[in-house]
Order: sequence, then C-alpha cells, then structure tokens
Amino acid sequence: MKTARHKALLNYLKDHKILPEEKIQELVKATEIEQTSMEVLLVKKGYLTEETLYSILADINKVPYVDLANYRIDRDILELIPYELARKHHVIPLFKIQNVLTVAMTDPADIVIIDILRERTSCDIDPCVSSPKLISKAIQEYYQSRQTINHLIGTLDKEMTGVDQIVKTDETETVQLADEAPIVKLVNMTVTQAVQEGASDIHFEPDKEFLRVRFRIGGIMREAATPPKHLQSPILTRLKVMSDMDISETRVPQDGRFHIEVDHRQIDIRVSSVPTTYGENIVLRLLDVSGVMIGLEGLGFRKNILKRFEKAIRMPHGIILVTGPTGCGKTTTLYAALQTINSKDKNIVTIEDPVEYRLELIRQIQVHPKAGLTFATGLRSIMRQDPDIIMVGEIRDVETARLAIQAALTGHLVFSTLHTNDAPSAVIRLKDMGIEPFLIASTVRSILGQRLVRKLCEHCKEAYTPNPELVNSLGITPGDDLVFYREKGCEFCHQSGYQGRIGLFELMSVSQEIQDLIVRDTSAQDIKKWAQSRAYEDIKQDGIQKVCQGLTSLSEIYRVTEEEAV
Repeated sequence: MKTARHKALLNYLKDHKILPEEKIQELVKATEIEQTSMEVLLVKKGYLTEETLYSILADINKVPYVDLANYRIDRDILELIPYELARKHHVIPLFKIQNVLTVAMTDPADIVIIDILRERTSCDIDPCVSSPKLISKAIQEYYQSRQTINHLIGTLDKEMTGVDQIVKTDETETVQLADEAPIVKLVNMTVTQAVQEGASDIHFEPDKEFLRVRFRIGGIMREAATPPKHLQSPILTRLKVMSDMDISETRVPQDGRFHIEVDHRQIDIRVSSVPTTYGENIVLRLLDVSGVMIGLEGLGFRKNILKRFEKAIRMPHGIILVTGPTGCGKTTTLYAALQTINSKDKNIVTIEDPVEYRLELIRQIQVHPKAGLTFATGLRSIMRQDPDIIMVGEIRDVETARLAIQAALTGHLVFSTLHTNDAPSAVIRLKDMGIEPFLIASTVRSILGQRLVRKLCEHCKEAYTPNPELVNSLGITPGDDLVFYREKGCEFCHQSGYQGRIGLFELMSVSQEIQDLIVRDTSAQDIKKWAQSRAYEDIKQDGIQKVCQGLTSLSEIYRVTEEEAV
C-alpha cells in the first residue's frame, strides 16, 4: 500500500520529468515485489544519488536541504540533543535562534520524532532535511569523537586520581602513564577533533583546578575540553614525548614538532611550551601540508595593490618583505608569490621553519637548529647553490638579515618575513637589529603589511545604511547608494555571521624619496606620513574598502587594527 510520502515522491518524479514513465512503473512494481521503500530502490538502482533524493524530499516538504559535508556545528548546540538520542532517531541539531532549534533529519514530516525532540530540548523544532549518509557521518564526526574524548577523560579521571602526586616525584612513572593507551588516544582524539573543526592552533592551558583545552578557529579562541588537574602531567608529557622535547625539563621554554594524518591529510604540528604558574603551557600550531595552494588573486588583494605587488616580485634583485603578526598569513602570501613567478628557467630555493607546502620545481630546506641548520647557516649554503630567487622563512636576527642583504647586493631576489605592526615599521625593525640604514635603502624594494579578517557570510549578511558622521570619519565620500553590511548568523555560518577569511594589505614601494628618508634615519611614523601624502593606503584603509565592497564588517576592521569601534 502506498504511503502519502510514497505518493508525493511519485508525483514529483512525474511532474518534474526526472524519470520516464516506464522507469516509474518499474519502481512501483519493484517496491511491491521486494517489499522495500521507493527511496531505497531509487538509490539502489542508480536512478538518483542519495543527496539528490533527499533534496527532492526536502522540496516536497517545503523545508531546506542541508549539505552537512560543508557544514560546521557549534559544540554548544550538540549539548541540546544527547548522542544516544541523535543516534537512535538519526537526527543532528544545527543551530538555535531564540527558542527555535533547527534539526537535520531524513523525514521532516515525522511528528513523533519532532515531539520527542521538542520535549527533550524544551525548544520548538524547525526541521530540515539531509541524507542518511551525511547525518551518520556528522554524528560520527561530532558526537563520537567528542563522546570518546569525554569518555576517556571520565575513565582516566576515575583510574588515575592522585597521578599528579606521582608524576611530581617520579619522572619514569610520568612517561609510563603518558604512553598508556587511554592517554595516547585522548591526545590523538583531541588533535583530530581540532583538525576536523578547522582549528589553526590548540592551546593546553594549566589552571589551578583543571587543564583547559582551547581551539583557535577563524582567529577566535573556543573552549574544547577541561580535563581534571591530575590528568595534566600525563597529557602534557605525552605531547612533549610526541614533539621530541626534554620531558625532564619544565623550567625553560622548549620547541618541538610532530606529524599526524587526519582524514588522509598530512598535518605538520609545531609545538611550543613555556613554564607558567600552574604548569607548562603548550600550544600546537596545525599546518595542513597537503592543503591546496592559493594564488595571489585568491588572497584578497585589490586590483591596484595586486598589480604593484606582482611588479615587485618580478624584479631582478632586491628584498621583498612581508610583515605582520604571527598567524596573519605571511608565509601563504610568499608561497603564492613564488607560485606566480615559478618557472623552469629559474632556480628558486627556500629555507623555512617549517616547510608548510611542497612546491614543484622549488628546492625547499627545513630548518633544523639541533643539527646546526639555522636560517643563517642555511642561507650561506644556499648562496653556493646558484640560486636566482631565495625565500627565507623569517628574518629573526642580525646575521640572517646581513646575509639576506648580501644576497640582494650580489644580484639575487630575496623574499622574507618580519614581525612588525605595519610596513614602514619594518625599516625600524631592521635598524634595531643593527643593519645600517644605507644597506636597507639600497636593497629593500617593497614591503607588504597584512592582516586577516573574517569574511561576512554571503547567506545571511545584513545590509544597513551607515551613519553619515561615521562615513565622514572614515574618509569615505558619502552617497545615496552607500551600503555597509554586518554579521547576522545563520545555519551556514553556525550563527557566527562569518565564513572564511580574507587578507587586508598595505604595500609600501621603496622609492628614491623613501630611500632618502631611511638614510636620514627617519622614524617609521614620518615615513608613513610621507607615503600617505603620496596616496599610500594603510591596512585600515584597505579594510574600509572591503567593507564598502560587502566583504567584511567594520567591527572586524576595528578588531584587527586595534581601534575602538564607532
């Protein structure tokens, strides 16, 4: 006997001419013979993919279809529907607005399940549709990894009470506990979860009564777990063992690294530990070495800046610097620049810490300080390799700076990075290292300053007309058609209002006039003022242009330029 769902699906297939009449009749007979649903047969016989079928069912029921493969769910939302309930009824919560909880399910017309969820969550339920395969995968990804982590923490909490007293007195015992399966699994699961959620960093932060674990996602810190205090030592020791650090030393900072594979992706992890009041604070930087390279066009350059930067990176010799704080995408920009100019008629060599992406045709060297391979020693060796272009991952000291300048003076094009707040400050940074002003002026050709801001979600960004006084204060010409956008929040961006990130840039070309200012030992502020008098735009101004284009919000620009929002 045909159900209402069955009839509605048949009518849809006929009305939209998705299948010919003869195929539909075959399906009707097959459902009676095999005593199975039409949905199963449509996928089994290859007439429709599971995703297409359930998008049709969503259309029939006048509800949205959600592709969970490209969706991220906030951790707090998962608390509303427990794992066992989600698994039993094959549902997963997506987001909540006021008292309305949106839930992905395979049958949005199943009022029994909706009533159960309403009673359990004390929320009104707004159903949407996703395929069984995607819901199963999402439950496994979000619940089971988190369930496993919480279960491991709970198990270890019971079994290892008092461990903190043991590990303080017996280093051997610490290593043994750190190598036990539950601790190993707990650390691995935490790293895996961070990678799957798109984190760039994992912070293990000792507190007075527990170990706080936080992920940095999209530039924002989010709490992930809080293992009890007596699990702190074995967890941190496990991280130090994996990173090849000295586990007996807890009083001085250390650095290490290790690799892990997650979902067939190679993740390179840089590890840093520093002693704090309540124990060693350990931060992991996650780098997807199998990730797809982005070209210069995809970084967010405006056309006028991109044109000037492309001209700079094609110079025959000199130094091109990219500046900004840690995590602002400097290395990604340099990789994109190298990809732009890479060719078989050039010999390009890099020295990096670490090698983040593998580049075809380019010889890449990994810094190894313990073996005596630093940026400075590596750069000396590179000079004997007949290079045309050299990339130095970072200029950290006067020795590396002098070698880079020597390379530029002898006809090489050198790319590198510096940690400064803006492009003009790079000049002062080099001076503070001990580099003579005339050497800076004669070798540095262009300095690119950059930041990263979150992009507004295209699905929910909200238009508004800015206050005229604000518009004037930003140096924008007012107009009737001037519209700004701000974050709102929806199912596609997990209520954050943002999806992805984009770069803000300022490019200072070192002209003859700026060279004269550098030689005269002029301050960074005076150099910036002179450049602005010649139409130089700083990072904030680039950001304002992107606000006008609807790419990001004004609050994001103020956040990264460290100014108060108006």
